[in-house]
Amino acid sequence: MNNTTIRSIHRSRHSWARTRKTLLDILWYVVVTFLALCVMVPFIWMIVTSLKGQNEIFTYPPTWIPQDWQWKNYVDVWQEAPFGRYFLNSTFVALMVTVGQLTSCILAGFAFARMEFKGKNFMFLLFLSTTMISSQVTLVPSYLIMRSLNWIDHYQALIVPFLANAFGVFMIRQSFRSVPREMEEAAKLDGCGRLRFLVQIMLPLCKPILASQALFAFMGNWNSYLWPLIVTNQDDMRTLQIGLRYFVSGEGGTKWGLYMAAAVLVSLPVIIIYFLVQKTFVESMASTGLKDI
Repeated sequence: MNNTTIRSIHRSRHSWARTRKTLLDILWYVVVTFLALCVMVPFIWMIVTSLKGQNEIFTYPPTWIPQDWQWKNYVDVWQEAPFGRYFLNSTFVALMVTVGQLTSCILAGFAFARMEFKGKNFMFLLFLSTTMISSQVTLVPSYLIMRSLNWIDHYQALIVPFLANAFGVFMIRQSFRSVPREMEEAAKLDGCGRLRFLVQIMLPLCKPILASQALFAFMGNWNSYLWPLIVTNQDDMRTLQIGLRYFVSGEGGTKWGLYMAAAVLVSLPVIIIYFLVQKTFVESMASTGLKDI
């Protein structure tokens, strides 16, 4: 077999490898696109339904493009219910919980990752074991505590129970442990204290995981339904998730157009925040290591 034949065989193999890779990439993009459409279809249908009249919603076969665009549904949402108050309550509570969770998780994660004290590992495992307790188990005791403190129908009941999060402490601790010890020792030699080292060095280096934790905290509280339903009785203390019930029942039946318009408005802040932190969120998922627990 001469050199020309060998080179020809190598070229054909290389060409087949490139073709195979291209076909696999195309197949992968087709699968991902199909799955993305499956996820997007309910959201698209919600937007379409929010722009339909009550009669058109129940037409068969269903239509994807409204015949009579009902943009006033988004205006009626603010007029038929105290939706502005619900929006203000949810925004305030979600932001306070996010800030509080980040603060507590950062301080606790730094203590577990960088400080040495007696029983540290046992305390961390005990703290982490709380993630295995269902929230429904602690629902009644938490409510009794809120009632004994006279916090029912107050913002404290919506905020204080969620200012600490064991999973957030775990994730931030793991991120802090990835920072080399030599960097902390060099900072100490330069006269940098622990708090300054945490704020000026650790936090900028761990920005992706902090962004993802902030997103989780905001989304978890923004979508909370059961706890606000239990600890709020007055209408001016309700959050958006509770306020959505206003459009579900009534003497005139469920107002599906208004309900879907309200659902779109409720979803928008989470979507906007996700797109704002999307890059750092993806970075945190790619760089976070769960080894060396």
